Amino acid sequence: MVYADTVGAWLRDHASNGPVIYAAAFVVLSGLGVLPTYASAILGGWAFGFEVGFPAALVGFLGGSLLGFFIARGASGDRVKAIIAEKPTWRAVHDALVGGSYLKTLAIITLVRLPPNSPFALTNLVLASVKVPISAYIVGTMVGMAPRTAVVLYIATLFRDLSAKDAAKQTPWWYYVIMGVASLVVLVVIGLIAKAALARVTGGSSKAGAAAAS
Repeated sequence: MVYADTVGAWLRDHASNGPVIYAAAFVVLSGLGVLPTYASAILGGWAFGFEVGFPAALVGFLGGSLLGFFIARGASGDRVKAIIAEKPTWRAVHDALVGGSYLKTLAIITLVRLPPNSPFALTNLVLASVKVPISAYIVGTMVGMAPRTAVVLYIATLFRDLSAKDAAKQTPWWYYVIMGVASLVVLVVIGLIAKAALARVTGGSSKAGAAAAS
């Protein structure tokens, strides 16, 4: 946020093409993991307000997620899938989370994108490495990130009379409550799904072993 005031003021003074420049920069910086997405979202709300900043930030998130996705997919190749395939328990968890039906995969992607503290670049890397369908990736990313982006943009617009650096420090207490609750829900749901998948694998192995012994 060192240059946020200067950059934000410049964007605000270029109202005609400022949102396009902001969104394009957001795509590159978030896709390459150069700048925290939280800071970029705050800058959009502080510079443009909610009505313009929200769609511009969503475009930045979508473009950044696709940039990160294709970079990660090209770098990982089939190695991650091959490693998962060699481990029955890993394969079971993978299949339970993102290897089932399209709608289930879409729901999981949406879920992991929902918490405000969900690591953007790392999530791009993991989802690309396990080769989730690109359409589910796009829709799940947009649906999952829309609420958290809206909250951050709303907070930023409340403090537009402050400097961007000071606005970033004025996070209301309820934001941390939302962040904690959302993270807990995601962890519980994914944990239950993974636990059920592991139980099926270990249960199946136990039955096979008992049958062989008899």
